[in-house]
Amino acid sequence: MDFTTDDSQDAVAEVVVSLLERHGERDIALWPKLVDSGLLAVALPERFGGDEMGLPEVSALLTELATDAVAVPALATLGFGVLPLLGHLPDDLAGTIFPAVAAGTILTAALHEPGAPFATSPAATATARGDEILITGHKVGVPYAAQAGWILVPTAAGVAVVDATTAGLECRESPTSTGAPEYSVRLDEVAIPAGHLLPGALTDLHRCALACLGSVADGLLTGALKLTAEHVRTRHQFGRPLAEFQAVAQEIGDIYVTSRTLHAAALSATWALSELRRGEGDAERVDDDLEVLSYCVAAELPPAVQVCHHLHGGIGVDVTHPLHRYYSQAKDITRWLGGESLRLDRLGARCS
Repeated sequence: MDFTTDDSQDAVAEVVVSLLERHGERDIALWPKLVDSGLLAVALPERFGGDEMGLPEVSALLTELATDAVAVPALATLGFGVLPLLGHLPDDLAGTIFPAVAAGTILTAALHEPGAPFATSPAATATARGDEILITGHKVGVPYAAQAGWILVPTAAGVAVVDATTAGLECRESPTSTGAPEYSVRLDEVAIPAGHLLPGALTDLHRCALACLGSVADGLLTGALKLTAEHVRTRHQFGRPLAEFQAVAQEIGDIYVTSRTLHAAALSATWALSELRRGEGDAERVDDDLEVLSYCVAAELPPAVQVCHHLHGGIGVDVTHPLHRYYSQAKDITRWLGGESLRLDRLGARCS
């Protein structure tokens, strides 16, 4: 077990940091700059113009973006799209999708069904009709569905790669804490070529999505802690910095412990899954680590960011202050995971 970052991870992180230092946008306006930087190609195969890196490098990218609470579709495109597709796509489809991603096309995945976050037994159906497959189902909480070029749709028969412009696919916008685009998606006999149904991809999709959500959560709490520590260091009350008050010091200490715990859980899950994807790991250990990470995020991230809000006082809820971006993203991530109770149930099921 070695969590030490290598040169490629450090290089990706440095490019992200440099990009954020040169550009002030922290929303979709940053996306074209992210495309121009070449970062979207880090995980793509070399034959499609990519760097052929993997989950560790994508995790480093997502963590650095989250440290500044950047709201762009990198998680959806890379964590929910590119990584799960590697090794599953037929060459003709890969030759269409991967170069489009490098040019800025958004990917996303419909991971959730009504009442079933990260649905492990999807109710959506895939019915053969000649050389086509008809996809029917209802998905919720799909980020960037209306903006995406392709949507990965889990069905009872596998993961369908659906062109988002195909007839029979309807997107209805749903609210989010961040205000980022998210949709309820209905598919009514949406026709796809038979080769666009990937029978063995659902497990990979869920594993990659959970690991990347953990990386984002790690970055969010790191960034929120940094903001809060600087605030209590420089903000004075009764002629003293807030950090000198015992209660404040204890609370910021608790957040630090939570942040380091979440960081360790994210690194462990990412390392284990990377090893498995190279054919050297243990699937049971990977799923254990991912469930621990998911519970840690759902249970610990929201209250930790709430304490950051508390320590900022009224400043933290001002939309001109960056802290609200961290809190909003933390809420949406927790909702996608299904909440603390669901994650505890799933973790308990693995222990029993």
